[in-house]
Amino acid sequence: MTAQVFIDGAAGTTGLEIRERLSRRTDLTLVTLDDAQRKDPAARAEALNAADFVILCLPDDAAREAVAMITNPETRVIDASTAHRTAPGWAYGFAELDPGQAEAIAAARYVTNPGCYPTGFLALVRPLVRAGIVPPDWILSVNAASGYSGGGKTMIADFEGGAEATTYRAYALDLDHKHVPEMQKHARIEHPPVFTPNVARTYRGMVVDVPLALHALPRRPTIEAIRATLADAYATSPVIRVADPGARFIRIEDDAGTDRMTLHVGGDTATGQARLIATLDNLGKGASGAAVQNLNIMAGLDPQAGLIL
Repeated sequence: MTAQVFIDGAAGTTGLEIRERLSRRTDLTLVTLDDAQRKDPAARAEALNAADFVILCLPDDAAREAVAMITNPETRVIDASTAHRTAPGWAYGFAELDPGQAEAIAAARYVTNPGCYPTGFLALVRPLVRAGIVPPDWILSVNAASGYSGGGKTMIADFEGGAEATTYRAYALDLDHKHVPEMQKHARIEHPPVFTPNVARTYRGMVVDVPLALHALPRRPTIEAIRATLADAYATSPVIRVADPGARFIRIEDDAGTDRMTLHVGGDTATGQARLIATLDNLGKGASGAAVQNLNIMAGLDPQAGLIL
């Protein structure tokens, strides 16, 4: 008997992409509700409790409400919202983050999907902190740009309907973005990073850029040492790859339309300055692809099943 999967919020951007990845599979069965049932609390509650796995693609408050509606102790949950990313009792759904993370996801009842920006930041920074190259008390900054689909239906309508005419928009100017606590906690650093997010006029794709002054770090690592540490961290991953040196430029669309992520390390050896850059799809490894990967791990299936790599 195949596992039953219910996507609560299947009509949203993330939910639609998850459904697309799962719809062609024979090892899972999707539980669906029609438009009227989706707005019926009783029908939703029945679906939430009948499924083996529930994937929440909802605003934060609605996600918390959905979790509270689940009374079946056998139902396991993946939350794609921000609601539980730093909450106790929830496994962090970034399988490549640390040794043993995939095993923690496999054993968990509650798994919280990472944010798209934190996925790129953590992929670059966490191995360096774990290796002692970047001290936990180091001050970090992260500059990033996302496709406008990351803002959901309202932002998509603004960019595609003519309300937003710009090609590049900076936001979160108060430096109080909701992803910052997630970045700090899961990188295991003492200070919140200075996070400067932006939106570009492209539907999907993401660039996450972390500058490092290597000459100021206590161990004064080389650019080659940084690259080698990242390459070792993801040596067995089919999802995350470390690019060879020498790229002339990096584009926001480089990994758009996929569920993979590419890490680049560049810089100037003479000045001891480095740029660590991740490219990913904000709807792929940054959202829907990550949810499918977590579902596979929790269900004991091929972790890459249904992913676009």
